[in-house]
Amino acid sequence: MFVYFWILRLAALLGHKKARKLVQGQKNALAELEQWASTLNGCEVLWVHAASVGEFEQARPIIERLRSELPFRKILLTFFSPSGYELRKHYAMVDKVTYLPFATRRNAKRMMDMLPLEAALMVKYEFWPAYLNALAAKKVPTYLISAIFREKQLFFRPWGKGYLKLLHAFDHIFVQDEASAMLLKSHGVDRVVVAGDTRFDRVMEVREQAKHLPVVERFVAGAQRVLVAGSTWPEDEVLLVRYVREREDVRLVLVPHEIDEEHLHGIFNCFEGRYVRYTEATAKKLHDCRVLLVDTIGVLSSIYRYGDVAYVGGGFGVSIHNTLEAAVYGMPVVFGPTWQKFREAKGLLDAGAAITVKNYNEFAAALDRAFATQDEMGAAATAYVTSELGATGRIYDCIF
Repeated sequence: MFVYFWILRLAALLGHKKARKLVQGQKNALAELEQWASTLNGCEVLWVHAASVGEFEQARPIIERLRSELPFRKILLTFFSPSGYELRKHYAMVDKVTYLPFATRRNAKRMMDMLPLEAALMVKYEFWPAYLNALAAKKVPTYLISAIFREKQLFFRPWGKGYLKLLHAFDHIFVQDEASAMLLKSHGVDRVVVAGDTRFDRVMEVREQAKHLPVVERFVAGAQRVLVAGSTWPEDEVLLVRYVREREDVRLVLVPHEIDEEHLHGIFNCFEGRYVRYTEATAKKLHDCRVLLVDTIGVLSSIYRYGDVAYVGGGFGVSIHNTLEAAVYGMPVVFGPTWQKFREAKGLLDAGAAITVKNYNEFAAALDRAFATQDEMGAAATAYVTSELGATGRIYDCIF
């Protein structure tokens, strides 16, 4: 941990923006918590910790259920990642949002001593030894939610026995599937509940609250086929450019993962300027263009509702992004080859609601097939998402 900390410090000093934010945020977190603790007047605290944005979305249905059912409890939300903290630092459903103080035994003990914790909820992959040991020492009920485990993870390796012992610090581990439960139990971890993934509940809530977007509505009006490409990276965009050039009847709504000017300029060069930016759209520009480039954040989950087929980016890099945001609208989903860590991706593939591709030929064929069978594949997507609802209620009822 200390080696990692000094690497972060060095990266921050060398100008890495994310590392600088993380170091500064962690440095200030304990002081912020101490000041907040002085205002609690004995009120008990429910602590929810999420690594970043994706994990927060898994925690969000639980947080909002807590706020509704237990309005007089104080809720603390911590993040490890600057991207999660920056996006949700003003989240109104909790009483305090901070970075997680750096995970040393000293910091963990200080945090436990200053806060009257009633329970702690960790999301998916959060296994900080210092905090789990400190929570156990204080006898604070601790839960892991929306977790998923695979045989190749460190816990189950011959050299990972120390980490396997950490799992016994949780009062309950709520896993997404039966395979995870069986794997844990085969290694002596018995306090396991198969509850499902709270993201299904969350995407259904998002669908019900989807924004009306007049710019997108005007752009897709009268289109024969509409492709929404979400959270794309340059590797995805190269394929999309070629596909749109070869398919004159397709209109593309392109939502890049990064919207800094350097990335947008790269897209400009790929499309040779033949697109309209969302923030600059006019009726005339929309009428003359086949590509709408969304250069703002926070609207992707609502944009999917306007598409016939979705392409979810990231699969030609580290991993795919959120496929459920698209599938919840009952539409076919196409994504790249790196999807194996996501149970919902496999579920969509098995249900016949998604297609994975490895190169441009497969990419073009998959999109053509998805457009041709969008009713059938879309119905399969709806059936799959609906079958997975209810994790929030199962977790809440078990804990509270």
